[in-house]
Amino acid sequence: MSQTRIAFRASQAPAAQEALATLTTRHGQTALQEAEVVVALGGDGFMLQTLHETEGLGLPVYGMNCGTVGFLMNAYDVDGLPERVLAAEETVINPLEMKATQADGSVVRALAINEVSLLRAGPQAAKLAIHVDGKLRLDELVCDGALLCTPAGSTAYNYSAHGPILPIGSDVLALTAVAAFRPRRWRGALLPKTAVVRLDVIDPVKRPVMADADSRSVENVISVEIRSEPTVRHRILFDPGHGLEERLIVEQFA
Repeated sequence: MSQTRIAFRASQAPAAQEALATLTTRHGQTALQEAEVVVALGGDGFMLQTLHETEGLGLPVYGMNCGTVGFLMNAYDVDGLPERVLAAEETVINPLEMKATQADGSVVRALAINEVSLLRAGPQAAKLAIHVDGKLRLDELVCDGALLCTPAGSTAYNYSAHGPILPIGSDVLALTAVAAFRPRRWRGALLPKTAVVRLDVIDPVKRPVMADADSRSVENVISVEIRSEPTVRHRILFDPGHGLEERLIVEQFA
């Protein structure tokens, strides 16, 4: 891999813009079509944005943290970037595909690297029916929402909602309720990666629901179908010993 064929991308945060100026002065800037690697400067949100924007190019993405949490990022250091990229370990993840049907019959499709979530959009709790592979598994979940996440996204919104952390490569998805009211003791489910999950909104007029796929929001949904999309492969680079698998383990002992 050439040390000069790097396409830099940066968020609008001042720290990221400063890093962009410093690194492009040192290493130049390569067009995406000619690059061998993308270096994303920012936080996890910008990393997700960069992965979505480059998903059709097949390029590995190496993130450097200029934000806050930076779970998907490597530590920022102005020195030794080409050597770090060459030594990096690659993790491949598949996103989820969301097919959201709205009340007017229109259908919106989107990909999510972390999770697809359904959230109440009004003052009353949402009521959802959950189907897995065409079979009704829960006829009524009363909640603030529900989400289906990938292993890569299991430490994000899923973890905040008390969902499980999933090891990378486990071929498992986590279905997690957000503030479940009834069944009160329902703690979610672990599903095979091949599962097709459909969540139907009960009484969507009185209890409106919105859907979200990595911050792409769809209002007034009546049904959302979610499945893993194996044909899309996101290649993420991590410094040796600091990959997603290690970070998932560390997070559980923090």
